[in-house]
Amino acid sequence: PYIGGVFENSDSGAVPPLVPILVGALSSKNEKKMGSILAPFLDDPCNLFIVSSDFCHWGKRFSYTRWAGQDGGVPLHTAIERLDKEGIEHIVNKDADGFCAYIERTKNTICGRHPIGVLLRALESSQNFSDRHVELLRYEQSSQAVTRSDSSVSYASAVVY
Repeated sequence: PYIGGVFENSDSGAVPPLVPILVGALSSKNEKKMGSILAPFLDDPCNLFIVSSDFCHWGKRFSYTRWAGQDGGVPLHTAIERLDKEGIEHIVNKDADGFCAYIERTKNTICGRHPIGVLLRALESSQNFSDRHVELLRYEQSSQAVTRSDSSVSYASAVVY
């Protein structure tokens, strides 16, 4: 609804056809297969792909309290940001295998890890892979967690061009 509303309020007022694709829990093999199916559509400049996900859900209420450290004395919210940005680095580098390994190793609670994986695999199968760039636009956290009793959800936005 939000995307349709954005287009309704545009100069043309025309809402383009929208094709929602729901991506559930996929194996790496199926992410790759789905990515190769979508790659020709990604190559077509008439198409716009929007992949939505939040990043780390940190805290007891999310059953995820990995804290690599007490990470050399850095605040918890900084450790969470480092964790997220490690995954974001794989996305920016269009490194599908690295992103998959990162998720497996860290168990980061990125809800859209599979849609992100499909997009990375579509980029990998794209005719213009080497010409494509991924740029992080913004990173935020819902709150700056300081203690183990805190919680936080991270958000990142990026663009592929």
